Amino acid sequence: MGILDFLTGEFIDVIHWTDDTRDTMVWRFEREDHEIKYGAKLTVREGQAAVFVHEGQLADVFTPGLYMLETNNMPILTTLNHWDHGFKSPFKSEIYYVDTTRFNDLKWGTKNPIMLRDPEFGPTRIRAFGTYSVRVTDPGKFLTEIVGTDGEFTMDEISFQIRNVIVQAFSRIIAGAGIPVLDMAANTAELGKLVAREISAVVGEYGLSIPEFYIENISLPPAVEAALDKRTSMGIVGNLDNYMKFNAAEAMGTEGSAMAASMGAGMGAGMGMAMAQQSGPWGAAPAQPAAVAPPPPPPAEHVWHIAESGVTRGPFSKAAMGRMAAAGELTRETHVWTAGQDGWKTADEVAELAQLFTILPPPPPGA
Repeated sequence: MGILDFLTGEFIDVIHWTDDTRDTMVWRFEREDHEIKYGAKLTVREGQAAVFVHEGQLADVFTPGLYMLETNNMPILTTLNHWDHGFKSPFKSEIYYVDTTRFNDLKWGTKNPIMLRDPEFGPTRIRAFGTYSVRVTDPGKFLTEIVGTDGEFTMDEISFQIRNVIVQAFSRIIAGAGIPVLDMAANTAELGKLVAREISAVVGEYGLSIPEFYIENISLPPAVEAALDKRTSMGIVGNLDNYMKFNAAEAMGTEGSAMAASMGAGMGAGMGMAMAQQSGPWGAAPAQPAAVAPPPPPPAEHVWHIAESGVTRGPFSKAAMGRMAAAGELTRETHVWTAGQDGWKTADEVAELAQLFTILPPPPPGA
């Protein structure tokens, strides 16, 4: 073995690529004049593919594995150069590494509202957003259709185009689906499958696939959401007449409490002035007795509301509640509410009503 053969063996090319950027889809192996030695070792790791381009033409594509670059494993390149099996000279080719793993958590969203006809609301607008993932399935097609001669191609360079494809497909499908807006949240999985199926046919022409596609949210304009909230509130209120009575009773209770407090404060001030006049300075004539203040008004009587089977009744006075308790229409377990009370309570939990069930009539005459 001569010294020349020894040096030739020592300087065999080793071609490989490792990447930690997480967004590089294609990387070109750089070599001066693109000269590759015959017999060089090509390493293609899992999740990669190596594409040879010779004089502007797509040549061989290598899947994961370790290769010795010789005529027996480069059939297309051998045909393009008319090599024979005795070929040993270096050759000029460009080598592009393509990342075939999934690029996850990519965002999509509708830039402008989508117009559609809702069966219940009529013409309306919606917005939507979500996530998707992309994977290179045909490295050769992806290189020729999208990358070209770019030495380092990243996901950002194609994500905008994919988002446009997604929004166009989503707009067409959602407008023709005929699903009511209120039912779309329950059908996002089915809508996502329809959109993924349509966009897969388009991005497949780029050598890509969409392994995952998710619709995270479908929303209405703020004005429509506000109107929908009002409609929901009306549904919760139920009987509008009872609701108005309830508001009026609550207002009366609040105003009565405020009036009683104001009158109490006035009486206190009057009594203080009378005492000051009676205890004047020494030697002064005693002050004339002050006029007797009128008695305070009786406390405002509570009025009660009753809840049965999801329906409210009332308001009822305490006397009416007593008659209902005597007739068996009001029991200890009946839920009641009055102004100032913290939520609904059973009748036996309210001291003012619990006594209605403890007062028994005396024995009848002649018993």
